[in-house]
Amino acid sequence: MSSDTASGPVPNLEGAVPTDDKRRADTLLRLFAAGRENSGATVMFHTAVAARQGLNPTETKALDFLERHGPLTAKQLAELTRLAPASVTGLLDRLEAKELVRRIKHPTDKRRVLVELNREKIAELFGFFEDYAREVTKRCEVFTTEELETVIRFLEVMTEHQREAAARLAE
Repeated sequence: MSSDTASGPVPNLEGAVPTDDKRRADTLLRLFAAGRENSGATVMFHTAVAARQGLNPTETKALDFLERHGPLTAKQLAELTRLAPASVTGLLDRLEAKELVRRIKHPTDKRRVLVELNREKIAELFGFFEDYAREVTKRCEVFTTEELETVIRFLEVMTEHQREAAARLAE
């Protein structure tokens, strides 16, 4: 595997792959390559979606966290995004100025503030993802349920690994 491709320098992953099983080594190298391709496509996809909405990718991911986890405090959002508290404050100020989120009183602790989605304003953004989900569902028709279960298990393991790696980098 070359350490320099048309997309620029890449790490030499061959040293990370066991060589006693050639088929497994080749498969792992293909997995690394496919993962890089998928990661790049994912970043570019979310960048394009964000730009279409007049947002940046961090803003769209913050909206995604609020959609999945419900109203959050700024501290909780900082923990999820791994952004510094001051960065989260600026992020929330921008999203509030765009009327995509609003700050509300915490129902049980009057000293705290929650951030919630303004569902009317983000309907178009989430409508796009609903269409996208239908397309993904259609493309998954070629896989058995068991194959999809394996992909889910793989993605869960890799997601946890990425979170741990990100935490180490943030230290």
